[in-house]
Amino acid sequence: MTSEGRRERLEDVAAEIVEPLRRYLARRTDAATADDVLADTLLVCWRRIDEVPDDALPWAYGVARRCLANAERGARRQRRVAGRIAVVDPPAAATAPSGPADEAVGEALAALPASDAELLRLWAWEQLTPSEIAVVLDVTPNAASIRLHRARGRLREELRKIGVGAGHEGPTEGRKP
Repeated sequence: MTSEGRRERLEDVAAEIVEPLRRYLARRTDAATADDVLADTLLVCWRRIDEVPDDALPWAYGVARRCLANAERGARRQRRVAGRIAVVDPPAAATAPSGPADEAVGEALAALPASDAELLRLWAWEQLTPSEIAVVLDVTPNAASIRLHRARGRLREELRKIGVGAGHEGPTEGRKP
């Protein structure tokens, strides 16, 4: 592919992925880190433009996920070093729950293993299908479907533990209160 062709391909891919990735990252980290990770993700896309599939978004979510993990590892290393030198302020939360239901879901997600919470966020927040989640997590679509089913069950259990119904529990007609 020519240099001009690579540039055009990146522009097409970037137009498709930038805003969804910006939202994805904003829900997971602070604004400055989100911008840095988005830039890193676009750099990977440029370097690997010949490997970007036609449906670029799930692939780009996977790249962004790994770039965010790298950024978080780097931040942890910086905090450890800074902790030896001086007191470090904790980072601000990316998003705060806006109501009791959001707080309950946030609490339930926090109680889940990180892999389950991420899987549920990809499904609910990013509105990815199990096949797209499979691309992000680099697993088979069947494995993604099974993991999603199990994670939803664990979330339901966590919500029950904290006394919140997990959505529609079945028909209510004819039931006595």
